[in-house]
Amino acid sequence: MTGSGPLLIVAGEASGDLHGARLAVELRRLMPGLSLFGLGGDELRAAGLESVAHSAEISVVGITEVLRILKRARQIFDLLLAEIDRRQPAAAVLIDFPEFNLRLARELKKRGVPVVYYISPQVWAWRKRRVKDIARLVDRMLVLFPFEVDFYRRFGVDVVHVGHPLVDEVPQRTGVWDGEETESGPFRIALLPGSRLSEVEALLPIMLEGVRRLAEDFPVEAELIQAPTIPREVLEEEIELAGLPVRIVSENRFDAIAEAHLALCASGTATLEVGLLGTPMVMLYRLGRWTWLLARLLVRLPYASLVNLVLGRRVIAELFQGNANPERIAAEAEPLLTDDRERRRMRSALAELRPRLGEGGASRRAAQEVAAFLKEISPA
Repeated sequence: MTGSGPLLIVAGEASGDLHGARLAVELRRLMPGLSLFGLGGDELRAAGLESVAHSAEISVVGITEVLRILKRARQIFDLLLAEIDRRQPAAAVLIDFPEFNLRLARELKKRGVPVVYYISPQVWAWRKRRVKDIARLVDRMLVLFPFEVDFYRRFGVDVVHVGHPLVDEVPQRTGVWDGEETESGPFRIALLPGSRLSEVEALLPIMLEGVRRLAEDFPVEAELIQAPTIPREVLEEEIELAGLPVRIVSENRFDAIAEAHLALCASGTATLEVGLLGTPMVMLYRLGRWTWLLARLLVRLPYASLVNLVLGRRVIAELFQGNANPERIAAEAEPLLTDDRERRRMRSALAELRPRLGEGGASRRAAQEVAAFLKEISPA
């Protein structure tokens, strides 16, 4: 089915939608007439993707959460297959979102549609047996982290390291702790409870209670960084229940994070954003009970946060499940606000992140790889 047809792009999460949009913009610069269709969110749609549905409909974490959206996920899957059969794409770019995308890759293989996978599933962390499926189903893997290259090559996967888009997306800027004098006003705390509704429901009440505990000892101000996939009314309801004066930030998120003294952050890409801005943080991670038990059995990594994984050591605190509670949040946060040595230790380590993630231009390099791949598979 190779040829000069449109390109299928499928992203199912907020970070994948954002990185996919950057890729799409660069691709269209290289190939101005390229038509794009598939699954995405607001960012990919703004970049020109004709989407069969909004990716936020099926972006959740955990086994029980997946069960709630399973029917809609199947409907969207069938819609995609119908469009694939109708439009006959030249190739597909699948972005992260492995539970959905690897299943889709099997259907694409049956139809003879070549697959480029952008942003590797974390098979190096768990379900390593899945890499054999990837070797069979994926024609080219584009990865963000250098350590992923050696892992995939061991299994015969055609892999290219393109770097991390966040190096370009997150600006290098000074933060509130970069001044010569310690902040004289209240400590500002940025809350990043995640980009999926299930994450926000699990983490935001705990974060708000953690802020309340900190406020018992010194003055604090909280700002809630709104992900574009989370309705404002959901956040307002949680804030009202907590009874705290919290401002919701929907624009200039990087400025708000850099100007915060501390961030309470859900696990995921957001930890890298906070780290690149040099803001001290505490990471929280909560899953449904059965999902957590399964993860404990399958995951074989020393750390959960991308910050600690990239740096290869424990730099930020990782609070899991029952330990992600207001008391522990306050205990981990207080020294980062009041102890100069602890804060400098963390900020010095976070300064290593940007060079570890590689040079800028990741989205451009990824687009160049996709464009080169399309030329390789095109008939003479």
